[in-house]
Amino acid sequence: MPGAPCVEVCPKDAVSLDPGSGLSRIDDDKCIRCGRCVDVCPYHAIIVQERPCAAACGVEAIGSDENGRADIDYDKCVSCGMCLVNCPFGAIADKSQIFQVIRAIQSGERVYAAVAPAFVGQFGPKVTPGKLRAAMKELGFADVFEVAIGADLCATQEAIDFVREVPDERPFMGTSCCPAWSVMAKRMMGKEGSCISMALTPMTLTARLIKSEHKKAKVVFIGPCAAKKLEAMRNDIRSDVDFVLTFEEMAGIFDARHVDIENIAEDPEGINDASTDGRNFAVSGGVAQAVVNVIRGRFPDREIKVERAEGLRECGKLLKAAAAGKYKGYLLEGMACPGGCVGGAGTLQPIQKSQRAVNRYAEQAGHRTSNETEHVKELNKLVE
Repeated sequence: MPGAPCVEVCPKDAVSLDPGSGLSRIDDDKCIRCGRCVDVCPYHAIIVQERPCAAACGVEAIGSDENGRADIDYDKCVSCGMCLVNCPFGAIADKSQIFQVIRAIQSGERVYAAVAPAFVGQFGPKVTPGKLRAAMKELGFADVFEVAIGADLCATQEAIDFVREVPDERPFMGTSCCPAWSVMAKRMMGKEGSCISMALTPMTLTARLIKSEHKKAKVVFIGPCAAKKLEAMRNDIRSDVDFVLTFEEMAGIFDARHVDIENIAEDPEGINDASTDGRNFAVSGGVAQAVVNVIRGRFPDREIKVERAEGLRECGKLLKAAAAGKYKGYLLEGMACPGGCVGGAGTLQPIQKSQRAVNRYAEQAGHRTSNETEHVKELNKLVE
């Protein structure tokens, strides 16, 4: 059957018919994996099997080496961690600092925990912020701070910068809090990568706030994000954030120390005050909404248009459209993980369940918008 579609479309003559059986055969040495035979096979006899880690990678950083094994291109990788959680073999892991954190506490250092806004509900539905604070203190942490206070500072700074700079100095502005999105944008867009906000991230702002109040403090960021480990290694950040742990790693510490976090007595102080908008940074759309609300409060005559994306593939499409001039004058929010930070590689709960928990907790805040909080007055000192 010389007219077999798979034979005819193959650009490398890698598909041929077996003269005895009449079945198609693929020569792996000639095949370039273009997929044309898959598209035309009327019997669906040819399938493409993609590694789960490669399918999950939004920047196409995972390929195959000469032996067919998975290989990560670190020039493309932005450390989002999606390959880590999608690998069915547990073959990918990030570097943990559990040992370093424990040693710092044991050595008598004043170690402070800065918990990301996505923490709500991560350790179980019965674990309130007050119980989490009590459990952290039982482990030896000096105190616990909510990174949502840094989110409030970040949103306020981005709002001010947006009004000052867009579109006269920058055609658009991208949010800064997601390091994987930020790194991706700067790599993809060249000079237009400068359109990503220069505002410090909530993690860094919270760490600086802690160290401004506690001079010899060590700060551990505890959150959902693998990319925060890379961010904390930057030369301009490493003096602010000493260690980074994920929620998953933190849960492992609780288990190892047999801390009954669900039944522990609540710390009466709870966790630091923050705004509704600051706490909603953990959910896709929350960052942009926080910035918009600050602008509406401070600059009511200023119009602001927003576009957002979640997941690195969608973020890439958004950036390409922005580079082509589609979003002049816009605020762009990019979140590397599906659903926002609540879908990060170090999380423990389903995305939608976490979104609801964060939203409920955010509604309990004493302030609605970021620029209403008591910490905003500290902003100028923290960004210097």
